Amino acid sequence: MKPCPSTTRQLIRLRDRVLARSRQIMLELSGGDPEGILSPRHHGLILRRQRARLLISRVRIVAFVFAILTPLWIAVDLAVFPPEIALPLGIARLLTSTAFFSLALMYADSDRVWHAWVALGLMFLIPTLFFLYSHSLLAGTDMEGVSAAMAAGYAYLPFVMLSGLAVFPLTALEAAVFALPVVAAQALTGLLGQDLMGWSNQLGATWLLVLIAVVAALAGMSQLHFMAELVRRSSHDALTGCLNRASGEELVRLHFSMARRTGEPVTVVFMDLDRFKSINDRFGHDIGDVVLYQAANAIREQLRDTDTLIRWGGEEFVLLLPGATRSDACRALARLQSNGLGLRPDGRPLTASFGLADTLTPGVSDVDSLVETADRHMYAAKRAGGDRIVAGLEPTP
Repeated sequence: MKPCPSTTRQLIRLRDRVLARSRQIMLELSGGDPEGILSPRHHGLILRRQRARLLISRVRIVAFVFAILTPLWIAVDLAVFPPEIALPLGIARLLTSTAFFSLALMYADSDRVWHAWVALGLMFLIPTLFFLYSHSLLAGTDMEGVSAAMAAGYAYLPFVMLSGLAVFPLTALEAAVFALPVVAAQALTGLLGQDLMGWSNQLGATWLLVLIAVVAALAGMSQLHFMAELVRRSSHDALTGCLNRASGEELVRLHFSMARRTGEPVTVVFMDLDRFKSINDRFGHDIGDVVLYQAANAIREQLRDTDTLIRWGGEEFVLLLPGATRSDACRALARLQSNGLGLRPDGRPLTASFGLADTLTPGVSDVDSLVETADRHMYAAKRAGGDRIVAGLEPTP
């Protein structure tokens, strides 16, 4: 029997509305950047470092709290369970508390994302192992009254664990990865016949656990979006949309450190808009701001995805070109000069003086000398008349 055409059309319209609403919710949650809350690979270096610090800080706080609270329950176990149950549970609690204390001391000063992932993974692994052990111990013992009620309480540990996901700013992928082992542990106890709640409640409990994980993941994703927005606003120049100097300096240092470890070159380009002061003096600062904005857009349009434009101050900009040598940068800057930076208010082309240095430049031993060398070359370009590139000793028109 074929479905009625009108019913098919209604189902298609319903599907389209659901998909459209889902996309709208995702855009609202992500602030227009859904990739950023779905996977961490779309995060920039600054956001990755800030988030890693926050994740590790919260893991250490939670681990410290649980390290103190976990052994306190030993007194309750001794009061309600027989010794053959209470003593093994007490030993397990002490081992769990020790593991939490060790976790609280890990990665104190780290800002690496993989350290945060390891710490968060251990944060969920430690109670999961305790849950599996306590479940297997309690499920094999016949109990009644208060003992049975307390034993059943152990079955709800996964719910507490997954609700804790909401504490951390996580992407959807990360939340799924950390939640899956906990859900699997809950399902495993039922498959092995160790379900303290009874088979009649196992399916409902697992479904409720998944719902809690989804809600907690949404809360974490919302935190991540809020954090990303704060990082973006605090790290970018309000006028041009470029990275500001403070964040730019941090990013240059990060790339310089990576270049030293990997041997890959990094080039820093100092650029200064030629005769910009005359624009402000003749046409006013509002027109000067428009010229700066248009110049920044013109530069950004010609950059690679991996390149970064930084407003260093006034009409000075810095280009950070990872993986590029001075020769590569010179070719890119020549194209930038050819395509133009926009027009001055009087209709003449806007030009700039460029000075650059890379991590392979003689005399560059640290990040400060890298930046100073590029800055010195830029002033050499200006003294030579502007609208040129200086990559070494001689200016290049």
